[in-house]
Amino acid sequence: MFGVYTGPGGVGNKPMGEMTQEEQAELGARKMVEFMQSCPGKTVISGVTGFGLGAFFGLFMASMAYDVPVGNNAVSHISQLPFKQQMKLQFTDMYRRSVSSAKNFGYIGMVYSGVECCIESLRAKHDIYNGLSAGCITGAGLSIKAGPQAAAIGCLGFAAFSAAIDVYLESESRAPPANDYDE
Repeated sequence: MFGVYTGPGGVGNKPMGEMTQEEQAELGARKMVEFMQSCPGKTVISGVTGFGLGAFFGLFMASMAYDVPVGNNAVSHISQLPFKQQMKLQFTDMYRRSVSSAKNFGYIGMVYSGVECCIESLRAKHDIYNGLSAGCITGAGLSIKAGPQAAAIGCLGFAAFSAAIDVYLESESRAPPANDYDE
């Protein structure tokens, strides 16, 4: 297997077997960074991160719903069942909600990140308008089946949320004020 090594000695093609361990590690790190900065890489990373966050969120929300009726019969509550059956139902519900939430968050993360990266690549700029556009397209795309009014509301909602996150993250990355004495 051949790799291209651009190290302190300049540009050159070396077979992987002739590279030192440091050169191989540098090449591997460079390839990983290139993947993470590409649109497919950002999309995959966002999808996986969204999946994990959604699973945690679903688990948390399921743990809050302990007093739900069992099945379609509203008379029978989970608290009236034996402990073992209660635990089985609760863990099944927690798993189901976690997986459902994880899929939704992962899907939204992938769509938003992919659209934003494509817009940023097309515009060749990194600014707030990329996030606004991606939020609008994502929100409209996710709610288009409910009709044009829902698509417009989804567009506005996702764009507003994206703008709020971008403004917050931009304020966090700015230099502190000159009179900041929190050293």
